Amino acid sequence: MTRHAQSERRLLADELERLGPDAPTINEGWQAKELAAHLVLRETRPDLIAGAFVPLLSGRLDRAMAQTASGDWRTLVQKVRSGPPSWNPMSFAAVDEKANLTEFFVHLEDLRRAQPDWQPRDLPGDKEEALWGQLKAAGRLVLRKAPTGVVLVADGLGRHAAKGPGERGTVVLRGEVGELVMAVFGRERVADVVVEGDHADVAAFRSADLGG
Repeated sequence: MTRHAQSERRLLADELERLGPDAPTINEGWQAKELAAHLVLRETRPDLIAGAFVPLLSGRLDRAMAQTASGDWRTLVQKVRSGPPSWNPMSFAAVDEKANLTEFFVHLEDLRRAQPDWQPRDLPGDKEEALWGQLKAAGRLVLRKAPTGVVLVADGLGRHAAKGPGERGTVVLRGEVGELVMAVFGRERVADVVVEGDHADVAAFRSADLGG
């Protein structure tokens, strides 16, 4: 099996190391150190991750994030690079690929696209196909808050109805698969995608909080 998740992890660790802890990201309130802390806690403290979804638990997560982000930078980056401990199912290759390919791709782009000299990547065809497969599998869940139907058209890979019509009609997102991933995971503002549809539907889609 090609380890695309592992290659994204290595690229992200390299970029964190190169840019340093105070580098900006496109995530509001996060510098590189917060991004790295998020990834480490996700793999070492799953008991805290519920705080991202349950308001009553968010304080514990915030405190752990701040403590982790303020630690030694080289150690923090090494933890990102080395991956989850052996007790975490994500330490197994098949689980890692499913759980982490899109996660690390998106967060690498969160870091890269906040830099003034960033350039689009030319992704290998097999990695594009892997991302497309994961996007199709996750699309309905990730787009659950979208007020419109959503059809994804990935250059050279095909078309997928990710969500049926909701309160409104359907919008069509066209672009390279990496750009579609960014758009679907709440980052349409920095994604090179074309959004087609009725003007009001496009506006509603773009104003929705898709999370991610």
